[in-house]
Amino acid sequence: MKRILLFIVTNLAVLLVLTVVARLLGIDTYLAAHGQSLQGLLVWAGLFGFGGAFVSLAMSKMQAKMFMGVQVIAPQSADATGQWLLSVIEHHARNAGVGMPEVGIFNSPEPNAFATGMSRNSALVAVSTGLLQRMSRQEIEAVLGHEMTHVANGDMVTLALIQGVVNTFVLLLARLVGNIIDRAVFRSDDGRGIASYLAFYVLQIAFGILATPIVMWFSRWREFRADRGGAHLAGTANMIAALEELKRVHEPLPAQQFAAFGIADGAAASGLRRLFMSHPPLDERIAALRALGPTS
Repeated sequence: MKRILLFIVTNLAVLLVLTVVARLLGIDTYLAAHGQSLQGLLVWAGLFGFGGAFVSLAMSKMQAKMFMGVQVIAPQSADATGQWLLSVIEHHARNAGVGMPEVGIFNSPEPNAFATGMSRNSALVAVSTGLLQRMSRQEIEAVLGHEMTHVANGDMVTLALIQGVVNTFVLLLARLVGNIIDRAVFRSDDGRGIASYLAFYVLQIAFGILATPIVMWFSRWREFRADRGGAHLAGTANMIAALEELKRVHEPLPAQQFAAFGIADGAAASGLRRLFMSHPPLDERIAALRALGPTS
């Protein structure tokens, strides 16, 4: 959940910066003057919407290293745990048919892992110290298989594409509604007065929040796929064991979500809460894996 929210917040921040820069350089005014048609506004929204999403994706590895303190394991590292992690990831990468990603460790007491990066062959996979301390090697192999499936499926790029589409419509609707407000409330002749710009920035954030469930739905769907991939690479029993271990770790906190490769707890969620969950409840994921039957 944390990394999805970070991606969305970064996206919104990038969009706001791009919009302000466009305004300061006069690009926004030029596009508004020459592209006030719906087609022109759609092109403008698409340019900035997809631009924000892919700038955010391009920065994702750097953000992980800077803000989460991920320490990349060097191939020549003398650390036995680091070398074991590299060997497991190399094995999974070969079986998944992708390039060897960077592998890192970050300091966190919670069992956590994530994958990010601009492409399938230039990714970063990182695990927390808490994950290494709490799980068996077989369970860690399953978690790493889950993350490598995200990489092999190109989930980071697909998420950026979906976010780009969402951003495009958020920008388009914010601009159109801002113009309407400017005309209706402030009696502007062309709908491009100061009120239009103020309303645009506010609506951009509001519509972005309202569109978040679309991104969250895709995130939940891809977690089921990644679980199946982890089961294929490391065995269904090990994947189930990893999820059950995460459930045991957080059993005293039955109503919380937690960040172990974004996993939510086993409690069923419904209504609005479920719409904003980035990961399905653990019980649902375990049940889906059990329905697959055993694998080697």
